[in-house]
Amino acid sequence: MLATILSSALHGIDALPVEVEVDLGRGMPHFAIVGLGGAVKESRARVRTAMRNAGYDFPQNRVIVNLAPADVKKEGSAYDLPIALGILAASGTIPAERLRAYAVLGELSLDGRVKPIRGALPIAAAARTRGLRGVLLPPGNAAEAAVIQGVDVVAVETLAEAFDFLRGERACTPTRVDLPAVVAAHAVADADFSDVKGQEHVKRALEVAAAGGHNVILIGPPGSGKTMLAKRIPGILPPLSFDEALETTQVHSVAGVLAPGSSLLRERPYRAPHHTISDAGLLGGGAGLPRPGEVSLAHHGVLFLDELPEFSRNVLELLRQPLEDRTVTIARSQGTLEFPASFVLVGAMNPCPCGYHGDPTRECRCTGAIIQRYVGKLSGPLLDRIDLHVEVPAVPYQELRGNGVGATTEEMRARVEAARRVQLGRGHLNSALPSRLLRKVCALDEAGERTLEMAVRRLGLSARAHDRILKVARTIADLGGSETVQAKHVAEAVQYRSLDRSYWS
Repeated sequence: MLATILSSALHGIDALPVEVEVDLGRGMPHFAIVGLGGAVKESRARVRTAMRNAGYDFPQNRVIVNLAPADVKKEGSAYDLPIALGILAASGTIPAERLRAYAVLGELSLDGRVKPIRGALPIAAAARTRGLRGVLLPPGNAAEAAVIQGVDVVAVETLAEAFDFLRGERACTPTRVDLPAVVAAHAVADADFSDVKGQEHVKRALEVAAAGGHNVILIGPPGSGKTMLAKRIPGILPPLSFDEALETTQVHSVAGVLAPGSSLLRERPYRAPHHTISDAGLLGGGAGLPRPGEVSLAHHGVLFLDELPEFSRNVLELLRQPLEDRTVTIARSQGTLEFPASFVLVGAMNPCPCGYHGDPTRECRCTGAIIQRYVGKLSGPLLDRIDLHVEVPAVPYQELRGNGVGATTEEMRARVEAARRVQLGRGHLNSALPSRLLRKVCALDEAGERTLEMAVRRLGLSARAHDRILKVARTIADLGGSETVQAKHVAEAVQYRSLDRSYWS
């Protein structure tokens, strides 16, 4: 007999419908999985053993499993449960209307327990789009999938529990989450900017970066506090909106890094990969179906690259497209996938290989050629896409031991949120202002025009750097509550272009 179980396949951060067709035919005992199964073929051993240990007889027939459509690549262990249920259903023991009402996914352990999978959130969203009544998922994915309203999320602990539910012999209460409470929840930052001694001008620059969504690079000697400052940036960003949280959770779910039992992410991501990371690790890809990389896992959050010149130049150059387009496009022979990648890039680097160029208390051992070669690892096109270049000098002893308390994270976040409300009222964050609106939104008075012209001529800035300065100046004006961009705002924005000045000459 033939039975069909509804399931799903991940495609980027979305889910596509898949039908698991199981046919029990005559002939010598044989178990085959077709339909671009790939690694799914490992399911044969798991399904056979799990059914036997759960108390079910594996049919001594010719068992053919087809994952349709065959031209969609399938990967992973999520098809174990639908395959096992399909084999049991092929004998006619499950009503057809129950089979057509639910999408089923889950990995089987050898004793018949159902283990968590990747991508439960987009799978639940796809089930609602398909008009299904609900989804059968492992308990570890239930809270995540229940964020999608309008579809029943049924958590099943074992293969036997799923089978009895589809037969109508077991009642399973759908998992529910208090969505308003989840959305309203906002994590309190563990690290506060008031912990940072001194560096008030750097805090100001990071506040500007957070307010406008600008990329920033921190340049300073070892121990000046670059990493400490970067870790506190997510705390001054506004809380995630529901749509942002949903999209961020979806990316983490597909990547398989969402903690079991969690529902909607409420903290802005903070990703800090090591400088030995590969192209696929940073941008996404890998063997088989491409997965999100660090730039996508940092979506709506912060990507921190410490020791920036130590990263492979090829890896850094690959950042240019996501920094410009805020998406990552991964092309493979079987198709093209697109992952979101809208993040604030924060880079940190020493001014030279030894770290002490320009330090008044430590002697630099690097020659001019060594320094230029070190800095030259960052190409001009990449630096053009980084809006703020901020020098982070060593903290003087008096400030380090002083009792002064600077601005707190809460105070900085309040100013950032106010500036962002102004920007969103115009329809875009300043960092994402389209060219057609740039001159209108960032109109300069005569003094501002002179200041900008002088900076462009003296520093030899590119057209992209010119636009970046205007956007940063607009953000500074928004933080100050000014409706117009004035010369002082432009001057401050120009000061945040230290890598365009003769810093290493």
